Amino acid sequence: MSLQETAIEYLKGVGPQRADMLRKEAAIFTYYDLLHYFPFRYVDKSVVSSIHSLREEQQNALVKGQLISVQEAGAGKSKRLVALVEDSSGILELVWFKGVKWIKPTLEIGKEYLFYGRVTRYGAKLNMTHPEIELIVPEQGHKSIQPVYSSTEKLGAKGLHSKGIEKLLRTLLPQFQGRMEETLPTSVIERYRLMNREEAYMQIHFPMSLESAEKARIRLKFEELFFLQMQLLRLKKLNTVRFKGNPFTQVGTVFNEFFHRHLPFELTEAQKRVVKEIRKDLGSGLHMNRLLQGDVGSGKTLVALLCMLLAIDNGFQAAIMAPTEILATQHFNSISEFLAKMDIRIGLLTGSTRQSERTILHEALRDGSISLLVGTHALLEEEVKFKNLGLVVIDEQHRFGVAQRAAMWKKNTIPPHILVMTATPIPRTLAMTFYGDLDVSVIDELPPGRKPVKTLHYYENKRGALFHFMEQEITKGRQIYVVYPLIEESEKMDYNHLTDGYESITRRFPLPRYKVSIVHGKMKPADKELEMQRFSRGETQIMVATTVIEVGVNIPNASVMVIESAERFGLSQLHQLRGRVGRGVDQSYCILMTGYKLGEDARLRLNTMVRTGDGFEIAEVDLRLRGPGDIMGTQQSGMLELKIADLARDGKLIQAARDAAQEVLDADPNLENPAHRAMREEFVQQSKKRSNWSVIS
Repeated sequence: MSLQETAIEYLKGVGPQRADMLRKEAAIFTYYDLLHYFPFRYVDKSVVSSIHSLREEQQNALVKGQLISVQEAGAGKSKRLVALVEDSSGILELVWFKGVKWIKPTLEIGKEYLFYGRVTRYGAKLNMTHPEIELIVPEQGHKSIQPVYSSTEKLGAKGLHSKGIEKLLRTLLPQFQGRMEETLPTSVIERYRLMNREEAYMQIHFPMSLESAEKARIRLKFEELFFLQMQLLRLKKLNTVRFKGNPFTQVGTVFNEFFHRHLPFELTEAQKRVVKEIRKDLGSGLHMNRLLQGDVGSGKTLVALLCMLLAIDNGFQAAIMAPTEILATQHFNSISEFLAKMDIRIGLLTGSTRQSERTILHEALRDGSISLLVGTHALLEEEVKFKNLGLVVIDEQHRFGVAQRAAMWKKNTIPPHILVMTATPIPRTLAMTFYGDLDVSVIDELPPGRKPVKTLHYYENKRGALFHFMEQEITKGRQIYVVYPLIEESEKMDYNHLTDGYESITRRFPLPRYKVSIVHGKMKPADKELEMQRFSRGETQIMVATTVIEVGVNIPNASVMVIESAERFGLSQLHQLRGRVGRGVDQSYCILMTGYKLGEDARLRLNTMVRTGDGFEIAEVDLRLRGPGDIMGTQQSGMLELKIADLARDGKLIQAARDAAQEVLDADPNLENPAHRAMREEFVQQSKKRSNWSVIS
């Protein structure tokens, strides 16, 4: 067993009880885990302030002085410890409200200390509450850069607060000195000017300076991302070799008839480019795994349809899977409209499909008379069998897990080609990480004639102006969405809610001149569909709704999207909702209504929406605000177990690490070169720590 695999209880100062707590609270099982328990920040104690120079609310002040008095004050809950420290410029009061019993014996009058903390004012005097204490021992000096580690109440109770963990690492690190092999090729270290591995571990935990700590972080981030990308690249390679794909060699009568006679509008250059990329994949004889990104309204469904027609031309069936019945029905309707003049049988399968209809549908899929199936998760059911499934399109991929994507592979002897689509722009750094085993295509252009949606931020005092504007748009023959975050009033959150809003709008826009629809998630599917159809046909001018209309509703005549309590929504949701308008030729508007009290993050979200309509820029801001976990969802959580790298901020490092990993794998696919032994061992070690997609055979 290697040193890094040694169980943590064998480290001096740990023992069985502390080891049990480290395992439960910090997932530290071995020396390797403790080595990778990195500080989350550092305290710079290199600058000492004179007492006279201190200012109220000064953060992280360091004072050096002689202790001149220590005494307890108050009684009961008001009991506190008060000390005075003096330097050549003045006297400062120190106060402790907790831990009086064990702090007091550590303080000796006449001795010189360093006190570190936040400066506050109490009455006319400045003081420092609960400062960190360090006795000055002249021959030892003091640590100028101190690491700070995450801890918990239970760890702290066992003496494993930040300083306790620091002490364990001071015991551990010397054991690795001279025994830590380099895992990255010399060429990579030199090209990216990386710190050597052993020095990086020393400097990340006990840096000589903040600059050396940063260099260590860059080296260790690079290493972590390098092995993650290596995992993804190997998986992609293995899947390409392991899974052959049915070659779609024909561009036949079905595709050509639709393209030349029934295409509703000319494709954009971006759509043409993406269709070519997909056609090349489908004709290669290898299994296609491709992610198609495109902003709201960019024409992804039409591209997907063209690819499905290629499947039909080559004697295969195609399926498109959506996360909700609303979106599946929308796809079914739009595809049926596209193919209305062609002899292609299309099926729709959702949770609401009656058993009698399912029986007919299942039979038609098995005998091949249905060429194209649209559906929800119902497509994954075991009884859904195809005669010859060749292509699966998965819409809104972030709503599905990897396992669900893989389940569709089993629907044919040779796995069908997979095209996953998303209208939620994914920052490039996340696409490279979460979908690193997929090729990526991007539709980065909107169809011609589309006018950018004008986005405005209104406070509550503009309610009257908003209603007047809505009235003007309705007079022009346009329709309006009004979206609320909640269905009913919540005691915890003071936001406008749907039921109250519906009453307010129907009072302002009364019958018979105006008609208002209401749609929310608690309605029966049939009632919801009825209201949506009424709005779609233009029988109602205003739709009051919750976010059920975020995807799947395509009403070109709707020109205004009002989002109530917009500060309550995430950036991605706001962008998706805005995408419901601007689908026709008229100028469209998105109005963000909020109260006056806005946090910094909410203000940034709203300002971003007003400033730009670029979905990828919005996604980058969203990533910085929320982090990758919230954006990608729990289904992909195995990808998030990164110890030090930050997917929101390390985009350039991710690309560099991917390039370096690709270069190594091109030369040595299975890391069999003796020079790569340490790299191979680290790869296996890191692979154990996250979702194990692939293991070197």
